[in-house]
Amino acid sequence: MHQHLTNAAAETVRVVRGIDPEQLGSPTPSTEWDLRTVVNHLTLWTAYNFALRAEGGLVPTEWYERDFTAEPGWAEDYATQVEKALRAWSEPAVWETEMKVGEGTMPATAIAGMMLLEYTLHGWEAARGSGQQYVLDDATAAAVLAQVEQYAPMFRQYDGFAEAVQVADDAPAFDRALALSGRRP
Repeated sequence: MHQHLTNAAAETVRVVRGIDPEQLGSPTPSTEWDLRTVVNHLTLWTAYNFALRAEGGLVPTEWYERDFTAEPGWAEDYATQVEKALRAWSEPAVWETEMKVGEGTMPATAIAGMMLLEYTLHGWEAARGSGQQYVLDDATAAAVLAQVEQYAPMFRQYDGFAEAVQVADDAPAFDRALALSGRRP
């Protein structure tokens, strides 16, 4: 899973670095979120929160409303924080822990799987909102599809995914993952 996270993170960082600040008000495939909102979500969850989870912590709640894109060097800061998160998650002991989620806990492996979805699904939205392509290797795309299949019912329950969109049975794995998550590839 760590290699898939690394691959997805690299592609998402590439996309974020390719965003012109003038594009931040642009629409994305998510009708409720513009590009600024997607980038802020990515920064909060896939960079800062992902790193802090490895250390047993969580981001402060006041950061939920923080506009990371208003800060100088936001794209490079994102890249730096993602690198820090991946380095923290490269420690085998992190993968054996239970992590706080709401009132309960969840295995670190499950958190990592959800982070893979955060990187890829929202990374794809950022790419589309900024006129870029989002490309994953076949193995990482297959891992994303497996995670979407596993978590789709839960994410739909909490409005994280829309109803599935139809694609051909032989569509590429990432297109099927996007469609199953309610996104139109």
